[in-house]
Amino acid sequence: MLRPVLLATAIAAVVLAASPATFAAPASTTTAGPVARKPSALALHALFDAQWERGLRESPENASYNGDKRFNDRWTDYSLAAIEARNQADRDALAKLKAIDRGDLSVADQLNYDVFAWDLEKGIERQKFREYLSPVGQAGGVQSADGMVEVLQFDQVKDYRDWLARMRALPAVIEQNQALMREGVKAGITPPRVLMQRVPAQIAKQVVADPTRSPFYKPFNRFPDSIGAADRAALQAEAKKVIADTLVPAYRRFGEFFDKDYLPHTVTSIAVSDLPDGKAYYDFLAAYYTTTDLSADAIHQIGVKEVARIRAEMEKIKAEVGFKGSLGEFFTYLRSDPKFFHKTPAALLEAYQATAKRIDPELVKVSKIIPRQPYGVRPIPDNVAPDTTTAYYQPGAVDGSRAGFYYVNLYKPEVRPTWEMIPLSLHEAVPGHHFQFARGLELPDAPMFRRTGYFVAYGEGWGLYAERLGYDMGLYDDPYDRMGQLAYDMWRAVRLVVDTGMHAKGWSRDKAIAYFTDNAPKTEQDIVNEIDRYIGTAGQALAYKIGQLKISELRERSKQALGEGFDVRDFNDEVLSTGSVPLSVLEKHIDEWIASKKAGG
Repeated sequence: MLRPVLLATAIAAVVLAASPATFAAPASTTTAGPVARKPSALALHALFDAQWERGLRESPENASYNGDKRFNDRWTDYSLAAIEARNQADRDALAKLKAIDRGDLSVADQLNYDVFAWDLEKGIERQKFREYLSPVGQAGGVQSADGMVEVLQFDQVKDYRDWLARMRALPAVIEQNQALMREGVKAGITPPRVLMQRVPAQIAKQVVADPTRSPFYKPFNRFPDSIGAADRAALQAEAKKVIADTLVPAYRRFGEFFDKDYLPHTVTSIAVSDLPDGKAYYDFLAAYYTTTDLSADAIHQIGVKEVARIRAEMEKIKAEVGFKGSLGEFFTYLRSDPKFFHKTPAALLEAYQATAKRIDPELVKVSKIIPRQPYGVRPIPDNVAPDTTTAYYQPGAVDGSRAGFYYVNLYKPEVRPTWEMIPLSLHEAVPGHHFQFARGLELPDAPMFRRTGYFVAYGEGWGLYAERLGYDMGLYDDPYDRMGQLAYDMWRAVRLVVDTGMHAKGWSRDKAIAYFTDNAPKTEQDIVNEIDRYIGTAGQALAYKIGQLKISELRERSKQALGEGFDVRDFNDEVLSTGSVPLSVLEKHIDEWIASKKAGG
C-alpha cells in the first residue's frame, strides 16, 4: 500500500491532490519537442496546468511530499469556508472541462481528458458524504503531523526555518480539526469508537517533558556540513522553545478535548452503512476504489471463491513440508515458531534490506524497462508503528531530490515472520509500487496529473500481481516463501469478504477477525491492525484483489492470443506504460496492444 495520508482531510480537501502531488512542472513542458496544438488541446492543457498548480497551492503537505518547497512553511486550510471553496473550485473545473470539445482532441488527449474527468466527477460526487468531518483516524491525522519530516529535505537554514514556521502554525490546524470534529459529532459522522480508542496514546506521545524527545525535533538532530555551529545552536534553541511553549500545550489541549468532548460521542457501530446516507457511501467507495460497477454482494462472492481456491493451494504446501496437523494448526505453527522470526528490530531491518538486494538482479526476468529512480528501505517511525500496517511505499520526488522508499514495520519483531518478506518486498518495492510510480514519472508526453496519478485498483492490483512475479524471477524456491505468497494472496482475498461483510452485511469486528484468523497465517498483531484499517478506510482494501484478477486475466488473454510471441516482460512493460488508469482503460489498452502485436506492429 501507499504511505498513509499525513493529515486525513487532505484526501477530501483537493480532488487533484488525492493522488500524491508533485512539484509544479507545467504539463505543456512534458511534451517532447514543439508541437502545434489545436485550440481545444491548448485549452485542455491550460486547464491541467491551472488545476495542478491549484492542487499544490491548496495542499502544501502534498506539494512538500514530492519536493516542491514553495509552501513548506504552511499547512492546508481546514476551515469549513476553505473546504467549500475548494469544493466549488472542483465543480468549476469540471464545467470548464466539459466546455472543451473532446472529439476535437488527439487520441492521447482524449485519454487525458477521460482520466481527468473521472477524477473530478468522482471527487465531486464524494463531496456530499462530508468526509472532512472525520479528520482524525487511528492510522493518521493531526496527531501524527510530525511524519512530514520523513519527506522533507533539510539542506539549508531556510528548510529548518520553514519547519519551525510549520510547527508554530500547527496549533491553528489542530483547532480547525477540532472544529470539524465537533461538527462531525453533531452530524453523526465520526470514525468508530473502537478505532478512536487508539488515538489518545498517539496524542500523548506528542506531550513530552524534554523537547528533544519530540518527534518534531528530529530534523534538529542532524545538520548538513554547510550549516555552521552558530546557526545549528540557534535553530536547536528555537526548536526546543517552539515545542515546549507552542506544540506541547496545543497537543495537551487536543488530548483533553479528544478524551472529554470527542471520544465519548463517537459512533459505536463499525459499519460505514450505519452513517448518514451510509449505504450510498459504501456503494460509492466500492466503485471508486475498484474502478468497476461491481456490487458489494458480487465482490463478497468473488472473495469467498478466491478463499476456497487459495486454501486448497495452502493444503498442498502443508503436505509438501510434512506438517501433520490441520491447516489451522499449520497457521499457528507459522505464527509462533521462533525460527520464523528475528529477535531484534535491527536484525529485522537488515533482513528486509537483504531481501530487497536479492530481488534487484532478478528484475530483468520480468521487465525490459528498468526505471531510473532508485529506492531505499526505511523503518516506519516508532510513534505510529504500533497502529499501522506491515509496510508501505512512499514515492520519490518528481524533481529527483528524494528516492522512493519502502517502509517496513519493526515494532514487535516477534510478530513479523520471515516467510512474508519476499511477497511483501515484491509488492511494496520492486517490481511493485516503486516500478509503477517511477515508470509513471518517466512517461514522456503525459501531463503531470497522469505521471503521478494513483487509481487504487490499478496501483494495488499491480502490487499484488507483482507478488506472483516472484515465480517468474525464481525467488520462491523455499516452500515457506511460497506459503508466504499464498498467505499474502489469501490476505487480499479475505479482504473482499470481511470488508463487504462489516460494511454491507452486518458482520461484527470479532467475526471479521475470526474469519481472517481462520483463513490466513498472518499474526494476530497484523490481523487486528488490518481489520481496523478496513473499518477506518472502508472499500479501499477491495481494490487489491479486484485489480490483480483483472491484470492476471489480461495476461492470460495476451498469452492465449499471442502464443509463442508472448513475452511476459513485454506484457508487464505494457501494463505500466499507461500510468495509473481505471481498469476499463487498462483493458482497452491491452486489447489494442494484442491486436497490434498480432498484426505485426
